[in-house]
Formats: sequence, C-alpha cells, structure tokens
Amino acid sequence: MTTPDHPPIMTDRPASYARNLLFYALFYPVSAVLVLGGVISLPLPVAVLRAVVHTWGRWHRWCCRHLLGIRVQIDGALPDQPVLVAMRHESFFEAIDLPMLLIHPVVFAKQELFTIPGWGLLARRYGLIAVQRDAGARALRAMISAARANALNDVPPRPLVIFPEGTRVPHTSAPALQAGFAGIYKMAALPVVPVAVNSGPLYHRWLKRPGVIHYRFGAPIPAGLPRAEIEARVHAAINALHQGPNA
Repeated sequence: MTTPDHPPIMTDRPASYARNLLFYALFYPVSAVLVLGGVISLPLPVAVLRAVVHTWGRWHRWCCRHLLGIRVQIDGALPDQPVLVAMRHESFFEAIDLPMLLIHPVVFAKQELFTIPGWGLLARRYGLIAVQRDAGARALRAMISAARANALNDVPPRPLVIFPEGTRVPHTSAPALQAGFAGIYKMAALPVVPVAVNSGPLYHRWLKRPGVIHYRFGAPIPAGLPRAEIEARVHAAINALHQGPNA
C-alpha cells in the first residue's frame, strides 16, 4: 500500500539506489570503528561504553534521516517506573534504534548474536541478556535474575526489552507470540508496555525507502495476569500499526 508515510520506491529508482549505496558506504564502516572503540573501552567504566552505544544510535538515526530520508515519529512514552517493554520486530531498524528510543535498555537477544566477534563482548558488558531458546526453568530463572539486576540496580531503572514474536516478522503478518514471552513476563513480575512499530515497509534488508517510521507506546499492562490475557493484550497492542492507515 502506498501512503504519504510510505511513498513508492519505484518512482525514483536511480536516486533510491544512490541513497542506499551511500548509506551502506558510510553507516557500516563508521559502525565498525565504533565497535572497535567500544572494545577498547571495556576496561573503563561502563558509562564510556554506554556513550559509544548512544553515539552509534545517533549515527544510525542521522544516516536514516539524511541519507535514506527516513524520519521517526513517536506516540506516547514509557512510564517513570521499571517495566518490561514488548516490542514488535519488523526489521533491523528498531533493534539498532533502541539506544535512541529508550534509556540504556536491557534487551533479551538471540544467543547467536553473542558469538559475533567484538559485538558479543560489548553486548554482555552493556547488559544485554542472551536468550537460550531450549533452556529449562532453572536457566530461565537465572536469565531473569540477571536481567532484573542489570535493569533495576541503575538510577533511573533501565527498561527490560523483549521482541515477543522471537524474530523479525513481515509487516502484514500477525504471528502468535513465542511461548517464552509468558514465562519471562511471569518471572520478571513487571508491568508490560507494548510498543508497535511499522518499520517493515521502509527498512528492507537491502533496498530501503524514504518515509516515516512510527512507534506507538501502549498503556502499561499490569503484572500478574493469566497467560491467555497478557498474550492477547500484548498481541493486539504491538500489531496496532501493521494493518492501519500507516501500513
């Protein structure tokens, strides 16, 4: 569907290719330098690494805005209390953008990502939590305990973030949440703030297009709800943008 937020890419193919080539030529080499800087900062206080990560997020936003023509619009905000953020996952955009969207988020991330040289070390130091998909209850409790320690010991508390679908999903789909989400919700014992995002039509794996990416923060959902209720409420809220007028 073509909307003012998502203009057709085919009407400006040469310029689109040029914008994308420039994005890849600038964003990723500078990102490699920042990763190296982050590795060098590992013996220093964690605030230095957080500054490097925030710089990476700002660099990505700048490249998206000025090279790709992608703008960001945010509706709502996090409450001033510890929360578990449940975010829809349509592209790499929101994963890279999290340090700009939230204050030092503690993210549940795929175990495979921690094997990336350099990046894995930085992720653990920053406070990301590796999700072991086949882990038993004891491992899950240890994972949640580490996540809460990383998030709640800071002032202000850092938000916990999970992509409850488990992986990137197509913009037009609304898959069921992964079973692990309910377990994390129960053990974290925190309110959930669902976040919808519609990055999929713009931030493709290879060829990206100009437009507006929207984030929509839903109202907090209390802790302690039955599994069926929390899954239904989160599922509806994170899919609020993928079939609406901005789709």
